[in-house]
Amino acid sequence: MRLSFYRLGRPQVGALSTTLENKYFMKQIQRILTTSNIDAITADFLSDLASLGASIDGKRGVALFTTLKREKLVDGPYPNVSLFEAANRIMSDIVILQGVKELLLNTLFPFSSYTVEFGNENNNGFDIRASSGDYLLVGEAFNVAPSFFQGKKAAALKKIRIKGADATHKIIVYNSDAVADNYAPRVEDGLFHVVVDFGFEKVKIIPGQENKVKVIHS
Repeated sequence: MRLSFYRLGRPQVGALSTTLENKYFMKQIQRILTTSNIDAITADFLSDLASLGASIDGKRGVALFTTLKREKLVDGPYPNVSLFEAANRIMSDIVILQGVKELLLNTLFPFSSYTVEFGNENNNGFDIRASSGDYLLVGEAFNVAPSFFQGKKAAALKKIRIKGADATHKIIVYNSDAVADNYAPRVEDGLFHVVVDFGFEKVKIIPGQENKVKVIHS
């Protein structure tokens, strides 16, 4: 039987207090991702999504939108929030899970584990953190429509440059359909763009040290 990393009830994880003092936390209690648990956590997370969607079956118009925005879920990774809110969190969480898996597999990064924040948590300063010896990584992750990409990217980079100035590795992780296929971000030393393609389960890493795109793992 596969080990489940989900638990019903409040997570008992030391530093996770500020956001999780209410009932709207993610059921997933593990925030430290490694090569030994990333696949099981991702599989459990995706399996939990299968229960979502029944509440909108057959609904149209105002009834559909009211259910999306107001009716609280009882299943899935985020019970007690609306389907609309859960969808926003879930899509960003998928970016984090797939992006971090690539970081764990990639020899560009000297880290064996990554501490992450799911949903709208704000306990560690950044969505993704890692450390090893003198190396420190900080990162932000998001999943947005193309029309919101520039604004979201600008906010993430501003935060990283100000609050993560001492980090040796800086990353932003986002969905591939937020940008054009030929998107080429400005090269910035120490900054990596981690671009997650959901459909093909492929991750593209754009290193800041060199002006070229690398598809490291697919």
